Amino acid sequence: MTDPVLIVGAGPVGLAMALELARYQVPVRIVDAMTERATTSRAVAIWPRTLELLERAGDGLSAELVGLGNKVTVANILADGKALARVPLGDIETPYPFVLMLPQSETERVLLAHLEGRGVRPELGISLADFTQEGETVTATLHHADGREETARYAALVACDGAHSPVRHHLGLSFAGDTLGSDWAQGDFHLSGMPYPVNEFATCLNAEGPAVLFPLAPGRYRVIVGLGSPEGTGSSEGEAPPPPPDMAGFQALLDRRGPGGIVLHDTLWSTSFRINERQVENYRVGRVFLAGDAAHVHSPAGGQGMNTGMQDAVNLAWKLALVLRGLATAPALLGSYDPERRAVGAEVIATSGRLTRMATLQNPVARHIRNAVMHVMLGLAPVQHALEGELTETAIHYRDSPLNGISWGAGPRAGDRVLPAEGEPPYGAGDMPRFTLRAGPEVGPPPGALPAALVDPAVRPHEVAGGIQLIRPDGYLAMAVAEGEWEPIVAYLSRLGPA
Repeated sequence: MTDPVLIVGAGPVGLAMALELARYQVPVRIVDAMTERATTSRAVAIWPRTLELLERAGDGLSAELVGLGNKVTVANILADGKALARVPLGDIETPYPFVLMLPQSETERVLLAHLEGRGVRPELGISLADFTQEGETVTATLHHADGREETARYAALVACDGAHSPVRHHLGLSFAGDTLGSDWAQGDFHLSGMPYPVNEFATCLNAEGPAVLFPLAPGRYRVIVGLGSPEGTGSSEGEAPPPPPDMAGFQALLDRRGPGGIVLHDTLWSTSFRINERQVENYRVGRVFLAGDAAHVHSPAGGQGMNTGMQDAVNLAWKLALVLRGLATAPALLGSYDPERRAVGAEVIATSGRLTRMATLQNPVARHIRNAVMHVMLGLAPVQHALEGELTETAIHYRDSPLNGISWGAGPRAGDRVLPAEGEPPYGAGDMPRFTLRAGPEVGPPPGALPAALVDPAVRPHEVAGGIQLIRPDGYLAMAVAEGEWEPIVAYLSRLGPA
């Protein structure tokens, strides 16, 4: 392996991709057309599954992020100023039982520092002018801000270049979906009078549209408001949304929709937007891969966008590292990226879309039914648990993955998320994307039966006597067998490994 991987786009998804590849000792180059990094907050939510996966990078990355942000553990839902439901987020099994509120600029700063610590620095002011593929090589032409161009070979190209992805356009891939017929605005404000503590956020439902308040820090909140459809006609993808309201406009909306008593003091940042729900038809074309907004865009309801993109990067990186380091040759490995992550993207689009449509119901009868049903259903523990799993992304699984082996017993199924035991390192940590074995103390693998390059030599204890689990470098179960059944595991790894 001599050619580096070219990553186009140095936002949180591109930075996460570069960091994962760099720690797996894959040469990487990351470029972005922007000449300076943005300093505005933009995406502000980091969910537990993302923190679990980032912890694998080592050097205290997730702990550093947590130390900078605000931990939110409760979601409040109001209708016309009255409490409808209170959903705790801390009941899930995770080291991070909260949503971390942290401005995207801070998230990028931390990722950038860890990436530079591994000797990789994003090159700004450089855009992708053209690229071609031949076999396992991508030849790309880069345009520098000073006008010069350069052409070089790369082992792969990863497009993290946003919703208007030039890479996607160059490939001619469709970005099918819809533009929702409404305008929205969001902003960061200093405020007072919030009736909930700083570890709780609020979604306020109202006949004229929703208002959502996310606490970034004591007295500092992200406010998102629906503005409705322009003149009742709906919006189209090509039209620009109207400018966001000024602070007095946001204040008036909160006065009508919120719990009452909230006073905005100053505006730190604001913008307006329209919601697109779109997904690319294929996340991979040869050695070109799409991740983040280049592959999927959706409603900001639930704050899943940045998280889904960073998890795209984690999913792809270990597979690409195994192939580029010559440790795996199975076509199914890189081939699994599209079906695994496209299914997740489709589910996120569907879930966030349902939340948005539910929050913007216009029919008074439908709103009354919604409020009554939510009040009852969100008071039920199983419903709360299901909602927690969706929001925190801990419910994400790959049960339909082409990489799945067999499942044994009544435990997790192949493709399910598996957490390390307390005190254990994360799966996939270190400088090699190795699989992990869990087995009983008396059922260790036969000497020399498993490829050392693909499997961590430390066999971890299995919680169920007589069972054996093989866990992927991203913490999902690859297969599970009964005690002594090493042949299926050996066969599985042999199919992945070099000929």
